[in-house]
Amino acid sequence: MEIDSDQGLLTSAVFHASPNLDDRPDPSDISGIVIHNISLPPGEFGGGWIDDLFLNKLDPSAHPYFAEISHLRVSTHILIRRNGELIQYVPFSKRAWHAGLSSWEGQERCNDFTIGIELEGCDDNNFEQAQYQQLSELIVALCESYPLLSTDKIKGHSDISPGRKTDPGPFFDWDHLRSLI
Repeated sequence: MEIDSDQGLLTSAVFHASPNLDDRPDPSDISGIVIHNISLPPGEFGGGWIDDLFLNKLDPSAHPYFAEISHLRVSTHILIRRNGELIQYVPFSKRAWHAGLSSWEGQERCNDFTIGIELEGCDDNNFEQAQYQQLSELIVALCESYPLLSTDKIKGHSDISPGRKTDPGPFFDWDHLRSLI
């Protein structure tokens, strides 16, 4: 797995450019990785709804839950689908809007200095081995490309937004991930 550092893109990922990004305050300060989960509709996998959310194309009439979230302007750097497919929405050099109100060891505005990785999944299901494999390889590639990153600078969304967020959830196997990296 390789990252094109000039473009900030993972060479093995499909790129779907999200409009929900902006410049990082300090582009050299990429010092954390945040792991999330997402499924749209909640608890359902597959389809193009996640793409639609990150591309501001989610049809609020397509599902009752979509009416609640279609106004959101959010993004992530990378999505890892259940089958291991990688989709990148925001170059790593840019700020994705994935963490919201957040704090990492006292440092606020985690979007400024972190890379957001979404796993297609939910709090109530196990993740797939293909996802753990891709995630571990991606983390290694990120650590090789960005000198401030390391395998001990990885947190869940719930860690940086406690009480507000629960992902990646109780079924995410941190020990298994650590055994792969």
